[in-house]
Amino acid sequence: MADTMHARYGLKRVINASGRMSILGVSAPSDTVMEAMKTGGQNYVEISDLVDKAGKHIAGLLQSEAAVVVNSASSGIALSVAALITEGNHRKSAKLHQEAIKKNEIVMLKGHNVQYGTPVETMVALGGGKLVETGYANEGRKEHLADAINENTAAVLFIKSHHAVQKNMISAEEAWDVAQENHVPLIIDAAAEEDLKKYVLLSDLAIYSGSKAIEGPTSGIVAGKKKYVEWVKTQLHFIGRSMKVGKETTFGLLQALDEYAVKTNHSEAEKKCLDELQSLNTIDGATVSTVQDEAGRAIFRARIHIDAVLTGCTAKEVNDKLRHGDIAIYTRDYGIRQGFFDIDPRPLQGDDIHVIAAELKSILGGNK
Repeated sequence: MADTMHARYGLKRVINASGRMSILGVSAPSDTVMEAMKTGGQNYVEISDLVDKAGKHIAGLLQSEAAVVVNSASSGIALSVAALITEGNHRKSAKLHQEAIKKNEIVMLKGHNVQYGTPVETMVALGGGKLVETGYANEGRKEHLADAINENTAAVLFIKSHHAVQKNMISAEEAWDVAQENHVPLIIDAAAEEDLKKYVLLSDLAIYSGSKAIEGPTSGIVAGKKKYVEWVKTQLHFIGRSMKVGKETTFGLLQALDEYAVKTNHSEAEKKCLDELQSLNTIDGATVSTVQDEAGRAIFRARIHIDAVLTGCTAKEVNDKLRHGDIAIYTRDYGIRQGFFDIDPRPLQGDDIHVIAAELKSILGGNK
């Protein structure tokens, strides 16, 4: 079926070895999630009632005071920022980008102002916030956050992500301490995190992607303190109108969350499948090792180092050939300038790992 659909629209087969990446559609929801989307999409419902009831159900699962479904974790940042700047005031929400609001500063560690497909600062600005960076690219301490907070601070924003700088950075727990000590709301963007309960306990608003770890449709969740979530819901009638969520998406996310709560951990099997790539170690200049996720999650990937002198091609050239072949193979290429790329086993399907191994051997001359 997938091959037929791809052929109909002239699309290439894609092997996603990069992880839950938006440029590839993030994840592949289960049949039961897709069925929930179909049923939800083909029936009518009062959207305002769905927003409330879905939020209540999700809050119960996450053990938060309240929650609301949004269309992505990215919009969750903008909506959360707008919520805390306007404090749910309808006029301020309607005039968010037309009339100045003095208390609009969003404090964030410099090492957290990352580009994840769009810059974090863009979403802050979309929410009406004035970003105040503090600390340094290679150091973020509690006092950096505390010293940047003043009477115009609307919130502190903490980015829990592999994209963010990990070296010499305080933890979410420490950021929460600073926010509480200074009586300022804390927003945590935990888009790809797998522990859905942890960050609602360490923040006033926690943001999760519905399509990354949860493996639901493209969507997001904002969960946390009831007062602040209600302010987020107010934004759905203002800047959030352009970020609305379809009923089919909400039902799909609810189904995915119910499944996530009882999902079997496949990390060992996923790690085991990477053994297929060990044969690449027989190729001069290619070295395969296993590494853990940068942000400390229980995710393991195969790291493929390319010695350009021995192989006659750089890691970037190998990666480009994988991506631009008859089958587009996308790796996790953040280390490409350091001579390596990673293979993430989580999104792999069917014979993907065998195709990857064969293509790499072909590119590196391992079939000679």
